Amino acid sequence: MEGRMTAQQLKNSILQMAVQGKLVPQDANDEPASVLLERIRKEKEQLIKDGKIKKNKKESYIFRGADNLHYEQIGKSEPVCIADELPFDIPDSWEWCKLKDVAFVNGGFAFKSTDFINKGTRVIRISDFNENGFINTKIVRHKYDDSLESFLLQKKNILLCMTGGTVGKSYFVTTLDEPMITNQRVATIKIFGALEEYVNLVILSPITQKLINNKKNSTNDNISIDTINNFIIPLPPLKEQERIVERFGFIETFIQLYRINETKLLTLNNSFPESFKKSILQEAIQGKLVPQDENDEPASVLLERIRAEKQKLIAEGKIKKDKNESVIFRRDNSHYEKLNGIELCVDEEIPFEIPESWEWVRLKNLVKKEIKRGKSPEYSVSSNIQVFAQKCNVKAGGIDMTLAKYLDNTVFPKYPKEEYMRDSDIVVNSTGNGTLGRIGMFHDSDRINKNIIVPDSHVTVIRTSKFLSADYIFYVLNYYQPYLEKSCSGSTNQTELKPAVISELFIPVPPINEQRRIVNKLSKTIKLLTE
Repeated sequence: MEGRMTAQQLKNSILQMAVQGKLVPQDANDEPASVLLERIRKEKEQLIKDGKIKKNKKESYIFRGADNLHYEQIGKSEPVCIADELPFDIPDSWEWCKLKDVAFVNGGFAFKSTDFINKGTRVIRISDFNENGFINTKIVRHKYDDSLESFLLQKKNILLCMTGGTVGKSYFVTTLDEPMITNQRVATIKIFGALEEYVNLVILSPITQKLINNKKNSTNDNISIDTINNFIIPLPPLKEQERIVERFGFIETFIQLYRINETKLLTLNNSFPESFKKSILQEAIQGKLVPQDENDEPASVLLERIRAEKQKLIAEGKIKKDKNESVIFRRDNSHYEKLNGIELCVDEEIPFEIPESWEWVRLKNLVKKEIKRGKSPEYSVSSNIQVFAQKCNVKAGGIDMTLAKYLDNTVFPKYPKEEYMRDSDIVVNSTGNGTLGRIGMFHDSDRINKNIIVPDSHVTVIRTSKFLSADYIFYVLNYYQPYLEKSCSGSTNQTELKPAVISELFIPVPPINEQRRIVNKLSKTIKLLTE
């Protein structure tokens, strides 16, 4: 989404235009906001005389001076120029005022959690609403009496969180399915004289949200009732308030559509690299990524060379003879596997078709070292021997040896030299949850200070024949990763991927030159995906 305006940014931009007088045109026939404010003041004075509200000794009055600058007079104090405090210019027919000039702000009641009951009037806490409405989970209630009347919610009230990580979160009450009363740290804003929907837009606008962020208590993320009362409000004529609300409502429909498409695009962007990678891996190992070359030595010849290599290693005592060595071959347009002298048709096990010049073979027949895990290590504070653990396999193909612990030198003689990690060894995380089945490739460049590295008992090591491209086998195993993740066994907390499962994988083997072409194409394509 880099370089693209998000739905929220678009909404904020429209809100900013709305509160600056740039969303709808001004009408010279509208009663100016100054007249509206004066009428509100007179109505409040009457309420004070009637004893319905208390007089605010710190009542503020914002006005334009003879110099056309804005001043504020608080109570009986001398007016103070506030021109530098105002965030932008507004039309001549508008006025600046404080929220308390057009609203009554009330904090919630400090209920005791021990007094909550199953039946009674619903209590609204800071966790019980968001911008979309009331959250109908974990509802708490309290016995109602007349002393709680001032905390009763009404339609078109604005709720505002005053504390915690959600400070500044607000909701414009459009529906009330039942009576509700507010808990402490939930401010209720009851609009007086102005249009409720317009004031709500001001609360949502960047000007107010910035003020909230600036006024938050740095220790507890709190804002006070006094802070809310003193929110600065750009007030248009009442008729213009109506036009602004109507226009914003129309535009918001399109913002919601934009948000839906934004979410879809974000989901696609997040999933595309992995989906494309899986797709291209499948193309690669099915022989569809690069063209075949009739001049390439067929894979059957390559396999004979690998078998000869294994026989030599067996004769030298470096590896053990596989008692269940398999040979896969074609006959009568079908695939067969010869195992312990017995031939069985394996067509149903073969996952897909491959080119004529390719061959199927079990992974165990493509390695020059038994596919197995390392040993359970004994650690030391420091040594020149590191232990390769699952956490070192940080991502597909990525290795971080700074995460490795050190092996105690006293147990090092128990590790045959063949067990030392070598360049192009493929590693598979083989136990536990989270990263089980993750495929990585170790390189000599991953070493720290030329340390000897040995695998631990949670990592399976695959060392391919020198006649193969280890990178190609690495990519094939990446294709099989979802299968490996599902092929674990054991209890929930002790799941493991057994080496035998990995050993028996069917590997499609192309001619060696085609392996190299595939690797070259894959590496370039995947690099583009990650840049």
